[in-house]
Amino acid sequence: MKLFSSFLLVFAFLLYSVASFAQTAKPKAKSPATETLQLKTSAVCDMCKARLEKALAYEKGVQAALLDVPSQMLTVTYRPDKTTPAALRAAVQETGYDADDQTANARAYSQLPDCCKKTNATH
Repeated sequence: MKLFSSFLLVFAFLLYSVASFAQTAKPKAKSPATETLQLKTSAVCDMCKARLEKALAYEKGVQAALLDVPSQMLTVTYRPDKTTPAALRAAVQETGYDADDQTANARAYSQLPDCCKKTNATH
């Protein structure tokens, strides 16, 4: 009988200690809304489109990137808590294309295929 009451006492103590350390779940903060940025690029062909969209897909915080080749407008949907418009412009420049009024990185531009260069006579 003494063993049973000791077991019951230990069980009650364990149950009380587990309940006293239980945490209430905090509600998750809403993730920040996405924002959209439009950049005028120097992209001229479908290879440029693929190159830019792929490069921006690897940027932190970018949800989507879509280039309209005829208008040369790159639309980027991103999370403002993860990246900034300046960082996105820099990513476009590092890929070898102009971003708005900022010129492309010279080294990256020189490595573009000839059809992607803005000085190409066919464009």
